[in-house]
Amino acid sequence: MSLLNWKDIDTVLLDMDGTLLDLHFDNFFWLTYMTTCYAQKNKISEAQAEKELKVVFEETQGTLNWYCLDYWTERLELPIAELKKDIREKIAFRPYVKEFLSFLRDNGKLTLIVTNAHRDSVGLKMEETRLDDLVDHLISSHDYQEPKESQAFWQHLQNEESFDPKRTLLIDDSHAVLRSAQQYGIAHLLTIFLPDLQQSPKLTDEFKGVHHFNELFDN
Repeated sequence: MSLLNWKDIDTVLLDMDGTLLDLHFDNFFWLTYMTTCYAQKNKISEAQAEKELKVVFEETQGTLNWYCLDYWTERLELPIAELKKDIREKIAFRPYVKEFLSFLRDNGKLTLIVTNAHRDSVGLKMEETRLDDLVDHLISSHDYQEPKESQAFWQHLQNEESFDPKRTLLIDDSHAVLRSAQQYGIAHLLTIFLPDLQQSPKLTDEFKGVHHFNELFDN
């Protein structure tokens, strides 16, 4: 039995990292590869690098700078966009994404990727996946200078796309983003229980969710 009544939904907003694409790429980059690069640059141990990075990450989380590659390039004095290319082979679709996007298109839904990812990161991932060819439009929060955690993001988006919040579905692995969308009035919300395919599921009672997209359409 489906978690959704598709007759009640016209617009589907889809997060990118951890929703359509495996979050393992991002987790590995920021938590493992960046630790190594930062340690080498500063001639410190990886343990010390991890400690120092944790501090700067925590003080920035939830802001637009958290997602901004230009900010981290300046802050850490490392070429973040270029370093991401070093591990680009880890960029991958989550299961059943292409089938789900085909299902949405076949059923006449407006499909929009709404991501906090910086445009440089978006560009790299589109080169690897051509994901943008499978949806109607892709919006980065950097286009509006507001993260999805902000109410201003959703207002900018509605001004541009003219969607009806009551007939809109957002699927996102971030509970903070889902709460923001809920506050704005987006009626249909789902989370992803398995954003990183190499980690354990992140189950929650706060939002309905799925492990994979085949739970949302008939095979």
